Amino acid sequence: MFIARLAGIAVFDPAGDQVGRVRDVVVALRLAPRPPRVLGLVVEVGPRRPVFLPITRVQVIEADAIIFDGRLNMRRFSKRESETLVIAEMLDRTIRLCDSGEPVSVVDVAMEPTRTRDWLVGKVAVRRGGRGLRRGAGLRRRGESMVVNWDDVEGFSAVEHGQGAAGLIAAFGQMKAADLAGIVHELPPKRRTEVAAALDDERLADVLEELPEDDQIEILGKLEADRAADVLEAMGPDDAADLLGELPTEQRERLLTLMEPQDAAPVRRLLTYEDHSAGGLMTTDPVIVPPDATVAEALAQIRNPDLNPALAAQVYVCRPPTATPTGRYLGTVHFQRLLREPPPTLVSGICDTELDPLRPTMTLESVAMILATYNLVAAPVVDENGHLLGSVTIDDVLDHLLPEDWRETAMDAFAEVSADPEEEALRGAEGAR
Repeated sequence: MFIARLAGIAVFDPAGDQVGRVRDVVVALRLAPRPPRVLGLVVEVGPRRPVFLPITRVQVIEADAIIFDGRLNMRRFSKRESETLVIAEMLDRTIRLCDSGEPVSVVDVAMEPTRTRDWLVGKVAVRRGGRGLRRGAGLRRRGESMVVNWDDVEGFSAVEHGQGAAGLIAAFGQMKAADLAGIVHELPPKRRTEVAAALDDERLADVLEELPEDDQIEILGKLEADRAADVLEAMGPDDAADLLGELPTEQRERLLTLMEPQDAAPVRRLLTYEDHSAGGLMTTDPVIVPPDATVAEALAQIRNPDLNPALAAQVYVCRPPTATPTGRYLGTVHFQRLLREPPPTLVSGICDTELDPLRPTMTLESVAMILATYNLVAAPVVDENGHLLGSVTIDDVLDHLLPEDWRETAMDAFAEVSADPEEEALRGAEGAR
C-alpha cells in the first residue's frame, strides 16, 4: 500500500459513519537492515484536530476508505522524537542506492502487512536524476522511476538540507488552504520553509492568509525579497496590509517598493488606517459595476470562483471610473435581488440606497453592530466625498473580534484526553527499541 495515496482518504467506524480523513502515517525507523515499523495513522477528525489511530485498530484499508474498530482516543496527536511522518518528512528526500551509491529522490513509500499483523515499510519508490518540476524553472525531464526494497537504499536517518516538497504538496493538492495551513503549522521550521519554497505564489498566498501571525512572519522572512513581494501581490490587499503592518518599517518599505505599483498602492492606503477601524478592515477589491450594467453582467462577475462568498454576496454600483477609490458610490445590489430580476434589467434601477454606507473611521464595534443589525455579510466603505473605498466583510470582522492568537489557538489548543494504554504500549515500546 503506497502511503502517499492514503492522504485525504476517509476514515469510517464499523457503523459506516465517517470520523475524519487520513493526513499522514507514523512510522518508527529502526537500525538497518530492519525496515521501519508502521505505528499508526494521523487522522484529522475536525477542523485542524489531528489524532493518532493505532495501526492495530485498522481493520480494512481500501483505495477510497479506511475502516477501524471504532475505538479512537481524541487526544491531540503530538509526534515523538523516535517517530517519523512519512508524507511530511520522508517524501522528496534524497537518499542513495546501496549497491552504487547513486543519489535518488523518494517519490513514495509502501507499507505491507506481516504474518503477525504488523505493518512494515518494505518498498520505496524513487526517481533517478532531476526532481521534475521546479518553481520558475519550467518543465524539466524527469529521471527514471523505480521501486526498490527498503534494504536497497540508505540515508533516511541523515539530516538533509534543501529537501524538496513536491511529493508532500501533491499528496495534499486538493486540500483547502485553511487545512493545508494547519499541516504547514505542524511541520518543523526547516520543513515549513521547504514547503513554502515549493508552493506556487498563489497557493502560498492563500496558505499565508490562514496561518498564525508568527508563522506568516517567519515564512515571509525566509523568502527572497523578490519572491516575497510576488506572494504579497497574490494576497488580498487587506491581508497583505495586515502582514506588512507587523514587519519593521525598513523591511515593509522595501517589500512595498518591490511590489508592482498597482498592487502596492491599495496596500499603502490600507496601512494609513487604524487596525480596528472600517478602513483598516476593508478590502479594496469588492465587486463593482457601473449603473448601466445589466443583472446578467453583475451575475457573471459574482460567479468568479476566486471570490470568497462574502464578497460575492453583493455588488456595488458606482459611476465610472469604478476602480476604488475613484468611483462615486450609488448603492448596493444583493445577489438574491439579482436572482429575482430579469437578466436585461439595469442594476441602477434595483440598487439599495436606504442603508448608509460605513465610514473609514468607524470602530470595529460599530461595524459589527451594523452588520448584525441589518443581517449583512458585507458593507461598503465610503469617504466624505461619496467615493467607494472598499468593502468590509464578515470574515474580517470576526477575525478582529476574536483574540489575536485565535488561529494559533485553533491549531494548538485542544482539550487533553487521558492516555490510551494500547497507544502508549505501541508507541512507547517502539520508542524504547
